[in-house]
Amino acid sequence: MPTYISLVNLTEQGVREAKNAPERLQAFDKAVREAGGKLIGFYLVMGQYDYIVITDAPDDQIAARLILGTIAQGSMRTQTMRAFPREEFEQIARGLR
Repeated sequence: MPTYISLVNLTEQGVREAKNAPERLQAFDKAVREAGGKLIGFYLVMGQYDYIVITDAPDDQIAARLILGTIAQGSMRTQTMRAFPREEFEQIARGLR
């Protein structure tokens, strides 16, 4: 199942509603599971981003739907990347000519 890493910044609304963040995270976790995926990791971080979220989703379309549903709430903005684990990286690299 593809893995996605999201770098998250809170909007001003997200900062104002920070006390509700655990409930929003639980709702996101539930939505991911209902879509056939898995929340692999969640980290509060210091620096340029506020959170890092790592998820598995069945495909890019489902991942995009989950992300769009989350950012539509107005509390955060994300940069999401498809992540290839070591095994997939090695297969890709071996295919180079």
